[in-house]
Amino acid sequence: MERQPISKEGYDKVRAEIQDLEEQKPAILERIKLAREEGDLKENAEYHAAREHLAHVERQIGEKRVKLSRCEIVDKADMPKGVVVFGSRVTVKDLADGMEEVYEMVGPGEEDYDGEILKILTSSPLAQAMIGKKVGDKFEAEIPAGTLKLQVVAIEDA
Repeated sequence: MERQPISKEGYDKVRAEIQDLEEQKPAILERIKLAREEGDLKENAEYHAAREHLAHVERQIGEKRVKLSRCEIVDKADMPKGVVVFGSRVTVKDLADGMEEVYEMVGPGEEDYDGEILKILTSSPLAQAMIGKKVGDKFEAEIPAGTLKLQVVAIEDA
């Protein structure tokens, strides 16, 4: 499996999320211990809720660790210029309606789909269709809603 690029900031953000989750575990374990001391576990809602919370936290920790294990810290300044790569901010025009959107190619933990500039994972289908393109290049991107026909209008290097 090819390793995904991630910035140092993105890596540190995911590591901090893991640390925050790890710090929640002692309190959850204490809740389980206290609930266990109340006796009959079959009908002890607090016990079952605490166990489910612990399982949820453990699952999140595992997912974030796997995510990081598949990443490679990349300095955006070292990336090629004038071509869409990790760290690029790309303006594309939809050839169907002429609308323009700006995307930034980011790694895991850095994605943000609500901002003015949409930060998309380099592993997403749209980003994969853009990677390697230059200003003026036309391309198609398969997304769940269908096929987009786009053109690269501008590239801001990282």
